[in-house]
Amino acid sequence: MSKTRYAIAALTTIFLSFSAASAQQLLPPPGRPVLPAAPKATAPSPRAASCHNGQNFDRFLADVKSHAVAAGVSQRTISEASPYLVYDQGIVNRDRGQRVFGQLFTEFAGRMAAPYRMQNGQQHIKQHAAAFARAEKEYGVPPAVIAAFWGLESDFGVNMGNLPTLKSLVSLAYDCRRSEMFVNETIAALKIIDRGDLTPDEMIGSWAGELGQTQFLPVHYVNYAVDYDGDGRRDLLRSEDDVIGSTANYIANGLKWRRGEPWLEEIKVPQKLPWDQTDLSVQLPRSKWAQFGVTYPDGRPLPNDNLAASVLLPMGRNGPAFMAYANFAAYTEWNNSLIYSTTAGYLASRIAGAAPMRRPAGQVAQLPFNELKQLQQLLVQAGFNVGKVDGVLGQQSRAAVKAMQIKYGLPADSWPTAELLARMRGGTAQAQPAATVR
Repeated sequence: MSKTRYAIAALTTIFLSFSAASAQQLLPPPGRPVLPAAPKATAPSPRAASCHNGQNFDRFLADVKSHAVAAGVSQRTISEASPYLVYDQGIVNRDRGQRVFGQLFTEFAGRMAAPYRMQNGQQHIKQHAAAFARAEKEYGVPPAVIAAFWGLESDFGVNMGNLPTLKSLVSLAYDCRRSEMFVNETIAALKIIDRGDLTPDEMIGSWAGELGQTQFLPVHYVNYAVDYDGDGRRDLLRSEDDVIGSTANYIANGLKWRRGEPWLEEIKVPQKLPWDQTDLSVQLPRSKWAQFGVTYPDGRPLPNDNLAASVLLPMGRNGPAFMAYANFAAYTEWNNSLIYSTTAGYLASRIAGAAPMRRPAGQVAQLPFNELKQLQQLLVQAGFNVGKVDGVLGQQSRAAVKAMQIKYGLPADSWPTAELLARMRGGTAQAQPAATVR
């Protein structure tokens, strides 16, 4: 299974759906969730069985339990978990009805990377200094990087979700859209119980089955959770030390963090930058970017070295600009929504002491939802694969936009504009030379 988090694997988009827990934290309930009693089964949807050779939910669940036993889960754990392994059509409906946020990066980051969250991250680093220092020594992940994910995912444990994890997982496993993935996640959750980390009734999290203060899917919990406080359990719900060590382990070994290297820095770009080079897929030495006229926001020159980096323009050439290094890949792997990953990297830099990013000099125009969807349809007609035509700008759509901008001689910054849409609607305007910069 890909290490990419489920919520954004389902919605590869710049307009963040983020993870399920992150979406909930916009209006978080105060305090810890109340652990519910074992839920009662609800009638499964007949349509969900089409990918299981007509099996009803009970038959499907029996097969999942058999696979779990074959994977080493004890019969005792199966019995303990069984009252929670029930189908909930509401979870499936929620999954199918996910809505995305059509926000600009500056709006989203302004809220999610707000000063209070930066200060809270710095406070937690001081409060748990020994665990953070140990994690950095053992895994090479800076405290600010861990704290940023911790803050974004649950506001440091304030909001981890309030739904029974096993019910969510098995319901999504029975649904046909990602059945194999969630069968594996269900079995992983049973392994967490089997090794004594959590009990079935303690497994409370997001509707998509994520657990703990940094919202691990069960497979990640099994593979990367560590007992950092030495109590014999890997408890990512209550033990801050376990949260810090486990998150560092996942970032280092699951997401391949490079010890001692940067991740994201704000930069200032010149008006005549070769915009077609501004893409995460293009990595150039910092010395080359310096030759192009890229500087730090205050005008200081970039280091004249060979450290490879990409220029990231989450809102096109008129919005904020960042230098994204190899370690930024850990952010896009954690959550492949560009707006989330950029916000997480920016928040980490702020916790580490960076200045607030500069605001755009003027308003950055954003196409309305319907026009974005029409642009995607036109891109598909032009032969591009943009994934789902859903009115949100994912990485495939951005790549297609860049290609069409190059074709029409527009600044190829991957940001959809009214001018590009007009060109593609009528095809009446002639393409300009590719070198034209506006």
